[in-house]
Amino acid sequence: MAEHISGAAAPPDGPYDADVVILALDRPAETIAAIASALAQRVVSRHVFVVDQGSRPEAVAQLAAAVAERRDATLVRLERNHGVAGGRNRGSALGHGRVIFGLDNDAEFAAPDTLARAVAVLDAAPDLAALGCRIVRHDTGADDLLSWGYPRRLLPQAGTCFDAVTFVGAGHAIRRTAWQQTGGYDAALFFCWEEYDLCLRAIGRGWRIRYCGDLVVRHRICGEQRLAWSGRRWFHFVRNRLYIGRKYGSSWTALLPRFGGYLLKGMCNGMFWETLRAWPAAMRLARSRCLEPLSGSARSYLHQNDLLPRGNWLVRLRQEVLAALPHD
Repeated sequence: MAEHISGAAAPPDGPYDADVVILALDRPAETIAAIASALAQRVVSRHVFVVDQGSRPEAVAQLAAAVAERRDATLVRLERNHGVAGGRNRGSALGHGRVIFGLDNDAEFAAPDTLARAVAVLDAAPDLAALGCRIVRHDTGADDLLSWGYPRRLLPQAGTCFDAVTFVGAGHAIRRTAWQQTGGYDAALFFCWEEYDLCLRAIGRGWRIRYCGDLVVRHRICGEQRLAWSGRRWFHFVRNRLYIGRKYGSSWTALLPRFGGYLLKGMCNGMFWETLRAWPAAMRLARSRCLEPLSGSARSYLHQNDLLPRGNWLVRLRQEVLAALPHD
């Protein structure tokens, strides 16, 4: 259950353009900056939901002060940390704007009309389920390479727009009807790959995903939250990706080469056991879910907008496995 802490008790009764959902877990200074950025968005009707998932009391108090007496923002507190997927589901369900914009609590809109333009993109393309923004470093304005969730070959096109198979969670917009049709995020993922999973369900239902390089979100690099090789993060990364592969029709045998690549990366980065235990964990997770094999048209979309830009298996091995190994 979400406990109301501060700000408006509910969003407006009538229709409005967008809900901005910001998950909070400590980092009050960065979160307050994200809230201020969302509240500064112009030429758009919106409501800001801040969903706290276990911050320290002093941090919650600071967030409460940031939205106190606001009619266009609400702070709620969940009884525990439901992860990125579960937290976004709960925050999104609180509103009824026709667009749901997810903004990380260490990110900010780069311009005061970014939200309005994101809404306009979705309004102009009825078959578009979601869009991902260009994520740049807050300090330099350069592309945040750790937040590039697309084929590496497309990085030179970071300032353009193209169809994609996922979006990056730091800054993205989802059409509410698509979110409802797909059932939202798979909360079992907790974090890692939840955006990709949602997009696969949308693509399987005939929707498109779009990367919009002209919509920019500035992302602070918070090192303590972005440990690429932390055991917990790597376990979820491997488990969730294998589970998603099985969920959408791949056999466990077909997933063995991918697991082998992960095992090599994990072994070379001191995460061998985390990688090894991810396989049975993925199998247990898959047993508790209904499989959703993708249609031929959905697989064609994935091939055109993901596999082709990544190149053949040798290129992918070099870029996605060997390049990630530690070097002297």
